[in-house]
Amino acid sequence: MSTFLKGIKKPFLVTIALLLICGLAYPLLLTGISQIIFPQQANGSLITIDGQTVGSKLIGQNFADDRFMKGRPSAVNYNTYTQEDKDSGTYTGVGSGSKNYGPTNPELVKRVEADMADFLKANPSVKKEDIPTDLLTASGSGLDPHISPASAAVQIPALVKSTGLSKETLEAIVKKNTQGKFLGIFGEETVNVLMVNLDIAKELGLLKQAAD
Repeated sequence: MSTFLKGIKKPFLVTIALLLICGLAYPLLLTGISQIIFPQQANGSLITIDGQTVGSKLIGQNFADDRFMKGRPSAVNYNTYTQEDKDSGTYTGVGSGSKNYGPTNPELVKRVEADMADFLKANPSVKKEDIPTDLLTASGSGLDPHISPASAAVQIPALVKSTGLSKETLEAIVKKNTQGKFLGIFGEETVNVLMVNLDIAKELGLLKQAAD
């Protein structure tokens, strides 16, 4: 018995040590460093306007108001639920994800056709073949806060009519909230829809101040 205990003592102590180092010390260290160096990002890149949190730079939203730019479709409706759903515990939806339908799946065809019809109704000056792909395709997470510059540009004529803002003003807002390629070569240019809409709201006098 003593031989057995001696045999497991060392691996047991190694297990405890690794558990404390990898499961406690390392996460606490990284959390502390991130809170010091990147506090906003570490706390979810939340956007607060007039003392109220209105969203995150990292999470998309569904904007129904015609005065605001629309984002990509979301298979999980951007993980939206009401405070009542949260309080009652009835919200059981997945946090993120995609339907992962194949291109010939009739449900995908039905969803794309419906989204296309809604977009064309809201943007009568746009032809079906001119709708950028990302406005009809959901991201893998269903939470993508960005669209392509082409998807932003194609919505500007309708936004001019619904907001009363000039084309030049809206183009400047889009340009301000366009992020270039990482290091100038990786990825694609993207437009943050939430940040665009906050600036639109500011121009319309709906907000006292814009997000940083």
